[in-house]
Amino acid sequence: MPLESHLQERINQSQTKVFKAVFPGETNHYDTLFGGVALQWMDEAAFIAATRFTRKKVVTVSSDKVNFKTPIPSGSLVELDAKVVRVGTTSLEVSVDVYREDMYSDERILALHGKFSFVTQDKTAVT
Repeated sequence: MPLESHLQERINQSQTKVFKAVFPGETNHYDTLFGGVALQWMDEAAFIAATRFTRKKVVTVSSDKVNFKTPIPSGSLVELDAKVVRVGTTSLEVSVDVYREDMYSDERILALHGKFSFVTQDKTAVT
Protein backbone atom coordinates (compact mmCIF):
# COMPACT_ATOMS: atom_id res chain seq x y z
CA MET A 1 0.00 0.00 0.00
CA PRO A 2 1.50 3.39 -0.98
CA LEU A 3 2.46 5.70 1.92
CA GLU A 4 -0.06 8.39 0.91
CA SER A 5 -2.88 5.85 0.75
CA HIS A 6 -1.84 4.42 4.12
CA LEU A 7 -1.84 7.92 5.70
CA GLN A 8 -5.25 8.73 4.24
CA GLU A 9 -6.65 5.50 5.63
CA ARG A 10 -5.26 6.32 9.10
CA ILE A 11 -6.69 9.85 8.86
CA ASN A 12 -10.11 8.48 7.97
CA GLN A 13 -10.01 5.92 10.78
CA SER A 14 -9.00 8.52 13.37
CA GLN A 15 -11.81 10.98 12.61
CA THR A 16 -13.63 11.53 15.89
CA LYS A 17 -17.16 12.68 16.60
CA VAL A 18 -18.18 13.61 20.13
CA PHE A 19 -21.69 14.63 21.15
CA LYS A 20 -22.60 16.78 24.14
CA ALA A 21 -25.67 18.42 25.60
CA VAL A 22 -25.34 22.00 26.85
CA PHE A 23 -26.60 22.27 30.41
CA PRO A 24 -27.13 25.48 32.44
CA GLY A 25 -23.97 24.90 34.52
CA GLU A 26 -21.86 25.27 31.34
CA THR A 27 -23.33 28.60 30.29
CA ASN A 28 -22.63 32.26 30.95
CA HIS A 29 -24.99 35.05 32.05
CA TYR A 30 -26.38 35.16 28.48
CA ASP A 31 -27.42 31.48 28.85
CA THR A 32 -25.00 30.45 26.08
CA LEU A 33 -22.08 28.03 26.26
CA PHE A 34 -18.97 29.51 27.90
CA GLY A 35 -16.19 29.97 25.35
CA GLY A 36 -13.73 28.24 27.68
CA VAL A 37 -15.95 25.17 27.93
CA ALA A 38 -16.23 25.05 24.13
CA LEU A 39 -12.43 25.27 23.82
CA GLN A 40 -12.00 22.46 26.36
CA TRP A 41 -14.41 20.25 24.44
CA MET A 42 -12.64 21.05 21.16
CA ASP A 43 -9.20 20.27 22.60
CA GLU A 44 -10.51 16.99 24.01
CA ALA A 45 -12.00 15.90 20.66
CA ALA A 46 -8.79 16.94 18.86
CA PHE A 47 -6.69 15.02 21.41
CA ILE A 48 -8.75 11.87 20.84
CA ALA A 49 -8.35 12.14 17.04
CA ALA A 50 -4.60 12.78 17.37
CA THR A 51 -4.19 9.82 19.72
CA ARG A 52 -6.21 7.54 17.46
CA PHE A 53 -4.03 8.59 14.52
CA THR A 54 -0.64 8.24 16.22
CA ARG A 55 -1.42 5.60 18.88
CA LYS A 56 1.19 7.45 20.95
CA LYS A 57 1.10 9.82 23.92
CA VAL A 58 0.45 13.28 22.48
CA VAL A 59 0.18 16.76 23.97
CA THR A 60 -1.40 19.94 22.65
CA VAL A 61 1.25 22.50 21.71
CA SER A 62 -0.97 25.18 20.20
CA SER A 63 -4.40 26.13 19.00
CA ASP A 64 -4.86 28.21 15.91
CA LYS A 65 -7.49 30.89 15.47
CA VAL A 66 -10.81 29.63 16.80
CA ASN A 67 -13.81 31.23 15.11
CA PHE A 68 -16.94 31.59 17.22
CA LYS A 69 -19.53 31.91 14.46
CA THR A 70 -22.75 31.71 16.48
CA PRO A 71 -23.68 31.32 20.17
CA ILE A 72 -24.73 27.93 21.51
CA PRO A 73 -27.69 28.30 23.87
CA SER A 74 -28.40 26.13 26.89
CA GLY A 75 -30.48 23.13 25.88
CA SER A 76 -28.64 22.65 22.58
CA LEU A 77 -27.02 19.48 21.37
CA VAL A 78 -23.43 19.86 20.18
CA GLU A 79 -21.47 17.70 17.74
CA LEU A 80 -17.68 18.05 17.69
CA ASP A 81 -16.10 16.67 14.52
CA ALA A 82 -12.29 16.31 14.76
CA LYS A 83 -10.13 15.30 11.81
CA VAL A 84 -6.37 15.16 11.22
CA VAL A 85 -5.62 17.68 8.45
CA ARG A 86 -1.81 17.83 8.43
CA VAL A 87 0.85 15.30 9.32
CA GLY A 88 4.45 16.40 9.77
CA THR A 89 7.49 14.50 10.90
CA THR A 90 7.05 15.20 14.61
CA SER A 91 3.71 17.02 14.76
CA LEU A 92 0.19 16.90 13.43
CA GLU A 93 -2.72 19.30 13.14
CA VAL A 94 -6.34 18.49 13.89
CA SER A 95 -9.27 20.56 12.65
CA VAL A 96 -12.39 20.68 14.82
CA ASP A 97 -15.82 21.79 13.66
CA VAL A 98 -18.51 22.30 16.29
CA TYR A 99 -22.12 22.07 15.18
CA ARG A 100 -25.04 23.36 17.21
CA GLU A 101 -28.27 21.42 16.95
CA ASP A 102 -31.61 22.51 18.31
CA MET A 103 -32.77 19.69 20.56
CA TYR A 104 -36.32 19.66 19.20
CA SER A 105 -35.85 20.40 15.49
CA ASP A 106 -33.59 19.44 12.60
CA GLU A 107 -31.75 22.78 12.69
CA ARG A 108 -27.97 22.22 12.57
CA ILE A 109 -25.48 25.10 12.32
CA LEU A 110 -21.69 25.30 12.26
CA ALA A 111 -21.02 27.27 15.45
CA LEU A 112 -17.22 27.08 15.91
CA HIS A 113 -14.14 26.06 14.01
CA GLY A 114 -10.54 25.75 15.13
CA LYS A 115 -7.27 23.88 14.67
CA PHE A 116 -5.05 22.26 17.28
CA SER A 117 -1.43 21.13 16.92
CA PHE A 118 0.03 18.14 18.74
CA VAL A 119 3.42 16.53 19.23
CA THR A 120 4.25 13.18 20.74
CA GLN A 121 5.19 13.48 24.38
CA ASP A 122 8.65 12.06 23.75
CA LYS A 123 9.11 14.15 20.55
CA THR A 124 9.33 11.06 18.31
CA ALA A 125 7.86 10.81 14.82
CA VAL A 126 4.07 10.88 14.69
CA THR A 127 3.75 8.13 12.07
